[in-house]
Amino acid sequence: MADDGILHMLVLDGHGGARSAEGSEIAALLKGRDLAWVHLDAKNPNSRAWLNAEIKYLDALIVDALLAEETRPRMFEHEDGIMVILRGMNFNKDADPEDMVSLRLWIDPHRIISMQRRPIAAVEEIVRLLLCGKGPKSAGDFLSLGAHLMFERMEPVLASLDERTDTLEQEIMDSPEVEERQAIIELRKEAIIYKRYLLPQREVLSNLRLSSIPWLKPIHKRQIQESLDRVVRYIEDLDAIRERTQVIKDELVNMLSDRMNQNMYVLSVIAAIFLPLHFMTGLLGMNVAGIPGAEHPYAFWLFLLIVGVVVALQVFIFKKMKWF
Repeated sequence: MADDGILHMLVLDGHGGARSAEGSEIAALLKGRDLAWVHLDAKNPNSRAWLNAEIKYLDALIVDALLAEETRPRMFEHEDGIMVILRGMNFNKDADPEDMVSLRLWIDPHRIISMQRRPIAAVEEIVRLLLCGKGPKSAGDFLSLGAHLMFERMEPVLASLDERTDTLEQEIMDSPEVEERQAIIELRKEAIIYKRYLLPQREVLSNLRLSSIPWLKPIHKRQIQESLDRVVRYIEDLDAIRERTQVIKDELVNMLSDRMNQNMYVLSVIAAIFLPLHFMTGLLGMNVAGIPGAEHPYAFWLFLLIVGVVVALQVFIFKKMKWF
């Protein structure tokens, strides 16, 4: 019930299907031998009260970990159960994918207790599959499927990140602009955030694959291995994106530097051409007596001719010296 912080209460039939449970029935089922699943809202203050009242056999440290406001991906075994915390992309409306959501699980052969602080698409997909009769049949199936769905949904986002890197690289090659530095920073920031959450999840999946829990069958461990391989590939892709963005940034800096040097070079050549002309005009423009040609009617035009010759001679010399 929503007032108790409960979002879903299901009893799995062992054949891929499930039925909904209500009220105190789920608490009784969670204490029995049938595989039952309750999914709660960790932000609801009644969730802790419900767990303390109905699921008293659950260790207090596990309850605290499931309800913690901030947590990181991890797992640990306790008796015949496992507590697992995984992170996934945030696909909620108006949310950024890098603002990742967390799935907190306590799972053993007969009960599954999960928590969320924000809606998780993977959880809703498992509910849909169970109600359609195509869901997990056991606790091991649930755990391997949950991990698969959490990490499968990351692929389009990371593929988009790679495409954005390609596009940015092409834009910089075509027309480098200072504003593109910010786009590079954003790409690197996203890659760092994703990798920060994926690295510990690699350890979680690796530990699950090596777990000695008897209800994790070889088939489940092979499925977890597939999720692990996917996560390792994601991490390698993120490393490649970070390296590429660094190369792109260096190339952008070099291209902008070359552009600035070219502009400075052009200005220097122009200044070199006008330096002797400035000297000549300054010399002949002095307001003193005895300036040659001051009384000659064609003195101005002769001076322009001399200036033209000087400019032509400078251009010839600069070209010979391969200055431009």
